[in-house]
Amino acid sequence: MTFEGAGADLASLAGAALLIGVSKGGLGGPLPTMLATLMLTQRGSVATAVALATPMLMVGDAFAMYAYWRTWDREHARALIPAGVVGVMLGLWALRGLPDRSLRVGLGLAGLVVVGYKIFSHWRGRDHYQRRPWHGPLAGLLSGVSSGMLNAGGPPITSYLLLQPITPTTFMGITTLFFAVINTLKIPGSLLAGVVTVRALLWSLAFCPLVAVGVYAGRYFIARVHPDLFDRIMTVILVVACVWLVVTAYL
Repeated sequence: MTFEGAGADLASLAGAALLIGVSKGGLGGPLPTMLATLMLTQRGSVATAVALATPMLMVGDAFAMYAYWRTWDREHARALIPAGVVGVMLGLWALRGLPDRSLRVGLGLAGLVVVGYKIFSHWRGRDHYQRRPWHGPLAGLLSGVSSGMLNAGGPPITSYLLLQPITPTTFMGITTLFFAVINTLKIPGSLLAGVVTVRALLWSLAFCPLVAVGVYAGRYFIARVHPDLFDRIMTVILVVACVWLVVTAYL
């Protein structure tokens, strides 16, 4: 996928940028980001779609870093980020080596895992949790791998942090810092892996201002649309899109 400027290519980039912005604006959690990656796969390979979404994610990270600067917990950051760096390199290596059909199936299944996680998170608790030193690095590694391969790094790190005695602001600070580092590494990694061209990334950058539009749209709607209603709508759309992606991979 080169994104030479065809109308459908530009529409996919615009839609992906808006969805990522909406997610960074506080609506839908990881669901809009997953849907954005799925949208880009309709114009080409999963590997290129993941790479094209990365500059948009970085713009969203910049907004989040401004909002949550230095609110992270250093102990958890040290446990998560080094393993996440190793994980994203492994994920990019797998992204280059695996056939596109396998990646499409993996992306579809990852989306369903995200949905399952959101449902499960309503029932889980931390009452019987006992922290171990390896829990943080394992969560960071899994998040890095899934982010590098499929832009689906949210569930492992979120699962880990929800079990820690931290405030919501600290939670947001840690996840913001983690993904700012991970997404920054994905740009040179994708170029070195040969899964995306500089020209394609420039097309993606051209649509990054729409991420800001999406952020403000997310903030606007979060005050007017019930978050549960939005989550249900996004969940249905994402489940249908994921199932369709898995099925069509074998057609």
